Amino acid sequence: MKNMFIDSLKNLASYKNLLEDIENRKSPIFTHGIISQGIGHMLYGLNQHIGRQILVITYSEKKAKKIYEDIKNFNEDKAEIFPTREMLFYKVDAISSERLNQRLKVLSRLIQGEEIILVASIESILDKFISVNLFKENSIYINMNSILDLEELTKKLINSGYTREAMIEGVGQFSIRGGIIDIFPPNKNYPYRIELFDDEVDSIRTFDLQTQRSLKNIEEVFISPAKEILILDEFREDIIKNMEKDIEKSTKKLGNGSRVKENIEYKFGEILEELREKSYISNIDMLIPYISKENLSSLLYYLREDSLVFIDEPQRIEERNKSIEEDFHFKLGDKLEVGEALPSHSEIKFEFMEILEDINKKNIIVNTELLKQNPLFNPKSILNFSSKSIQLFHNNLDLLKEELEHYKYRGYKIILFSGTEDRGRRLEESLRDMGFESTFVEDENREIKSSQAFITAGSIAGGFEYPQIKLIFISDNEIYGSRKERTGKGKKTSKSIISFSDLNIGDYVVHENHGIGQYRGIEQLDIQGIKKDYLTINYKGNDKLYVPIDQMNLIQKYIGADSVKPKINKLSSSEWARTKTKAKKAVEDMAKDLLELYAKRETKEGHSFSPDTPWQNQFEDIFPYEETEGQLRSSMEIKKDMENTRPMDRLLCGDVGYGKTEVALRAAFKAVMDGKQVAFLVPTTILAQQHYNTMVERFKSFPIEIGLLSRFRTPKQQKVTLEGLKTGIVDIIVGTHRLLSKDVEFKDLGLLVIDEEQRFGVKHKEKLKQLKENVDVLTLTATPIPRTLHMSLIGIRDMSVIEDPPEERYPVQTYVVEFNEHMIREAILKEIERGGQVYFVYNRVGSIDKMASKLKEIVPEADIGIGHGQMSERELENVMMSFIEGEYNVLVCTTIIETGLDIQNVNTIIIYNADKMGLSQLYQLRGRVGRTNRIAYAYFTYEKDKVLTEVAEKRLRAIKDFTEFGSGFKVAMRDLEIRGAGNLLGVEQHGHIEAIGYDLYVKFLNETIKKLKGEDFEERVDTTIDLNVDGYIPVSYIEDEEQKIEIYKKIAAIEDLKDYNELIDELIDRFGDIPKQVENLMDISYVKNNGSKAYISNIYQSNNQLVLEFSSVDKISPNLIHYLSEEYGRKINFNLSNSPSFKYKYGKDILMELKKLIGKINSFQNKKNKL
Repeated sequence: MKNMFIDSLKNLASYKNLLEDIENRKSPIFTHGIISQGIGHMLYGLNQHIGRQILVITYSEKKAKKIYEDIKNFNEDKAEIFPTREMLFYKVDAISSERLNQRLKVLSRLIQGEEIILVASIESILDKFISVNLFKENSIYINMNSILDLEELTKKLINSGYTREAMIEGVGQFSIRGGIIDIFPPNKNYPYRIELFDDEVDSIRTFDLQTQRSLKNIEEVFISPAKEILILDEFREDIIKNMEKDIEKSTKKLGNGSRVKENIEYKFGEILEELREKSYISNIDMLIPYISKENLSSLLYYLREDSLVFIDEPQRIEERNKSIEEDFHFKLGDKLEVGEALPSHSEIKFEFMEILEDINKKNIIVNTELLKQNPLFNPKSILNFSSKSIQLFHNNLDLLKEELEHYKYRGYKIILFSGTEDRGRRLEESLRDMGFESTFVEDENREIKSSQAFITAGSIAGGFEYPQIKLIFISDNEIYGSRKERTGKGKKTSKSIISFSDLNIGDYVVHENHGIGQYRGIEQLDIQGIKKDYLTINYKGNDKLYVPIDQMNLIQKYIGADSVKPKINKLSSSEWARTKTKAKKAVEDMAKDLLELYAKRETKEGHSFSPDTPWQNQFEDIFPYEETEGQLRSSMEIKKDMENTRPMDRLLCGDVGYGKTEVALRAAFKAVMDGKQVAFLVPTTILAQQHYNTMVERFKSFPIEIGLLSRFRTPKQQKVTLEGLKTGIVDIIVGTHRLLSKDVEFKDLGLLVIDEEQRFGVKHKEKLKQLKENVDVLTLTATPIPRTLHMSLIGIRDMSVIEDPPEERYPVQTYVVEFNEHMIREAILKEIERGGQVYFVYNRVGSIDKMASKLKEIVPEADIGIGHGQMSERELENVMMSFIEGEYNVLVCTTIIETGLDIQNVNTIIIYNADKMGLSQLYQLRGRVGRTNRIAYAYFTYEKDKVLTEVAEKRLRAIKDFTEFGSGFKVAMRDLEIRGAGNLLGVEQHGHIEAIGYDLYVKFLNETIKKLKGEDFEERVDTTIDLNVDGYIPVSYIEDEEQKIEIYKKIAAIEDLKDYNELIDELIDRFGDIPKQVENLMDISYVKNNGSKAYISNIYQSNNQLVLEFSSVDKISPNLIHYLSEEYGRKINFNLSNSPSFKYKYGKDILMELKKLIGKINSFQNKKNKL
């Protein structure tokens, strides 16, 4: 197959020689002259032309990432990166597993012989792994001919490091339900579902974690271990013996009262205990030195015999290794002194020389930019490559065109990288308009001829040319002066996050007619020989309510704000009815106000902005990242609004770091292009400063004047800015509520952007109202809004939502650990040494100073600042400003950092007493770090030796699962969204959401809006059904109560045959063949919901007749009676009194006949309605 990227390389003499040398097993081969921008391209060429695995070793993780990104741009499937294993010598309860999973994925790809290019830094090469043989023995290969013994399989999976769960939520978990096995191996992107017929494999399919539904059938699956180091029974005793010897040796000379001795005995005694009891040890690094050599191996043994090792800059690798060693021994010395480590821990990694021996057994290419001798390698062949870097064009297309003409004239093959497809097509068009022919191509499978220019999506770190073969690559970095970083396709989180599948015993629930009670579980009652499941709900004063499963739609999980306990009602008291009426009234008032406001804006005339200018496209092209779908959609919606004559009033929602500012800046640019001014109103001085800095940077290539009004500006500066606003010199003004002062006058304000409107006081709101008259308004908010609320407000509030985060550059490395002073010192120093800063979250204002002093003792090297919510606004801003400017490198603060601040240099967060916080808070706090291309760390700590309450224990368990598997994410998001709903609707409405629960509130809101808009709206008839059939989910079908509730909810929501069939598919897919009792339940639900549409209020059995009672006689038309008499003759008779009903004689299958009858009534009424 043709490949425009690498086919020409074969015409390069030195490259041809390189291929020959590799073929003839000459090693080491020295290459020089390949500039660092070209390394990725060269490696991709080698991989494709010789079809072997290639291991690239370089001197730093940063350089490794650069080479990896370049190779990935040429071919995503072939490139892998090997992250470094983070060493932590402390007792850790849980470690986030993204980096581990990436490493395991690599090991299993290598072991299966895949021809990948693996890029690793010297640090990760020094790690020890379980030996290749043990890795293979503990991997599981399953195909369509496999016979599986479930007991055997369970044992093997647990040995390989997997955890058994009722339902899997993350990598490294498995579950077994009857003959269905779900498993998520780290080497795969999706979990697998294996269905057995007896003990034979019936099918293997991938499935979606969010929906738990199957995606596609496959023929085979290779399941790698879920851990890099396995503690197997065959050598468990040896590890214990070796560790005991080491402990004895270390403590022999220490006296009895010695603290160090106590520490060693306590810490390592606990590890030994865990080993003996075979319990899970999350920090397995501590055990590596005690595993015998034959059970361990280096990464190089995982490679194929014929693989290539490419060593990039050996001298730098040596230097880096030296500093790693010094650093390691220095830190280990500290730990030995206090009893946090044992002497054998010096052997936790391989020595560089040991690794070198393994490297020398392979085919080696040693690459240096300039030819240098290296004592470690003796070259058998030296090859010189000639390559050059490219000049920068800084978005100057005239200059680019001139250079391209020059290359074309000389017969060069030209490939331009544009970052994204959109940008590529625009570049092709611009160049064509200037008279230069180039072609946008979608893939590399083609030939490129001399004097041809191709543009392709994608991005490399920098361009380069090979003069000898006249081949040139120009990157988007040179063209635009910034890279459009391909953020990859982010993982899609499921859209509607508010769900109730997680109803647990003890949760509060809202029953629409009886109020708030406490859920106590599912009970099966046998009434006159008919078995049905009921939900038990406790109310005030020991009242109990049994709710039949088919009335589940009347119940919602109570969702209020984080950790608010609702008031439990008494059954049949008038209190609930009063609360409901109050909430309904408040909803009506609010909806009325919103609708009036909306209608008023609809009739107003404002400025209609012109369509996008070429400058607008240019401005958007320079944005250095690839936009997410949400950003592009929101930007289009906003621009469309601006081009409309009615004034825009739009809300833009998206979490901090989701790129709202960029969307707002695009709107601002559009406004300035039309000669209008833009005001950017923010709640705090710091945010004003941050936005101002962002704007100055973003608008620097354009003649746009930006002003700032806040108390950090001197009176003189403010005066100049105000004057500029009045005369129109200032185009965009960023400011705090200072912008709302009387002395601020605009020459021609066209767009007002408000950040976090809910944080402005009442008196500001009035002034805002005046400012908003006739100008376009865009409001930004960082609290996520529930999708259900968003949907109900369509048509009365314009909203744009950015739901997907930019692909994380690196996941945040998270630890759940006991608070340990040595560890805290190490974590803070690690961050300070790389020039970063640290948040230390301590949530008690009373003793925060004491905590800061304690930290100062632990880390005297650190400059520590304190910030909390009880400081005056000014004090707090001064502290934060100093922190942003780097005067402090540690900020001890309360959870105030949750709100909106984005400080890129903070990449470690330590949370004290994390067990006292909700998941949603921890999730938000962790999101404050890891915004750059550095690895960020989060430490969730809890106090040592504290007897945890049952609640705290449960919370800690949840935090561990959240850290390790990402489970519980939905709950965290839900709490945040409810808070968002309150922020959006205002304080008073928030009170009502808490009084009646979120769902009922949204239901009222939907009804009210429909009524107010004059849409057809009828109170829904609630059909009750009482039939003598068993209806429940047997324990043998779904054992786990949480999943049972989820399925009951789905059954209760069956509206039509499409829902019915979809649920049948899902149940068979997830749990196997459906028992009769479940089928009955689905039929009843289908009948109930369709009976409701036909205005049937009650269906019951009487002797051998079915009785269908209608809500009123006017719901039965003579035509319907005529139609049913024709269809059923004497089987049906009609009672048209004040309580109208039909009686129907049924045969054998009561449910089947009832379904048909209801279907006929419904389709008849639908036809009549359409006429």
